[in-house]
Amino acid sequence: MISNRQLFLEHVGQTSDFPLSLELERAEGIYMFDKNDKPYIDLISGIGVSNVGHCHPNVVKAVQEQAAKYMHLMVYGEFVQQPQVQLAEAISTTLPDKLSVVFFVNSGSEAVEGALKLAKRYTGRSEIISFNKAYHGSTHGALSVTGDESLKQAYRPLLPQINHLDFNEIGQLSGITQKTAAVIIEPIQGEAGVRPASPSFMAALREKCTETGTLLICDEIQSGFGRTGTFWAFEDYDITPDIIVSAKGMGGGMPLGAFISSAEIMQVLRNNPILGHITTFGGHPVNCAASLACLRTIQEDNLIIEVKKKEALFHKLLVHPSILEIRSKGLMIAVQFDSFERAKAIIDHAIEHGVVTDWFLFCDDSIRIAPPLIITDKEIQQSCAILMNGINATQ
Repeated sequence: MISNRQLFLEHVGQTSDFPLSLELERAEGIYMFDKNDKPYIDLISGIGVSNVGHCHPNVVKAVQEQAAKYMHLMVYGEFVQQPQVQLAEAISTTLPDKLSVVFFVNSGSEAVEGALKLAKRYTGRSEIISFNKAYHGSTHGALSVTGDESLKQAYRPLLPQINHLDFNEIGQLSGITQKTAAVIIEPIQGEAGVRPASPSFMAALREKCTETGTLLICDEIQSGFGRTGTFWAFEDYDITPDIIVSAKGMGGGMPLGAFISSAEIMQVLRNNPILGHITTFGGHPVNCAASLACLRTIQEDNLIIEVKKKEALFHKLLVHPSILEIRSKGLMIAVQFDSFERAKAIIDHAIEHGVVTDWFLFCDDSIRIAPPLIITDKEIQQSCAILMNGINATQ
């Protein structure tokens, strides 16, 4: 009989020549379990997705109840569907008053695509500026504003009039002009290895965008929904973006994304042309129900309050001469070593001993730590003990 692993390798599209190939049967909380019921601590939340853990009871209940009522009814935007309406209203309450309109899509890449279209349509301009080492997704528009050539070189030509600046370099902001439709930025660069924007840089960026009539897009796909110790990462910078994109942790484990803006900006998608942005499955009612349960769980269980304390505990426990630097913003953490080979050996050791972690696309000498927000101090201690054993074993 052909094994699931063989079927996986033969019939599921692969993205590398060396997939982890862990055959997982179930997941709960911070744990995933293989076919032999071996537990693995998911120290990366499925790459920033499972902020409230795997199969949180509130999320599972919401999915089951909504699936029993109705699933897909009609292309998004045509029918009034309670899960969409309630979720949009709940998201708007986490944001400044002007960011009150939510457009649901299926993923982070789609959210970026929608935000770029919105900015170009509203401003009537075509230039987009992003930053080197930024990651915004893999579709053509999102890839165009991604700031690393290694992922892009095989797919050119991409979108024209895309320019990249160096992150945290205030002097380069003069490149933003009255020809610029939008600047898209991650408040904390994720795939660059957790690189937070400096407060002075974000303040100068906001000022320059306002001065030139350029829309500021904050990519909160990895950093949103509580991961950094505030509901949105931009809150730490005392600025308000014009557009926010979200996905990953917002769905509670279900596929969902959104771009969010003001009523004034968002209304341009209604005409010239009509249906200026459309999606069949965006705002799927089951996914929206899951997201609303996720959002309420984060708020009602006060999960954000403990994030900074848990961040500090990781710093306290991960101390070793081989660790060159730990960069973090809440529970977005990068642990840097001297080479990819060293980091990879530690990652492999950790997985073998029941802790799943990985590296970053544009920073492969660093280990990613981004656990579910529900992780306990005891589970952090257990995870760090395994990582430290891996560091010692691979010297």
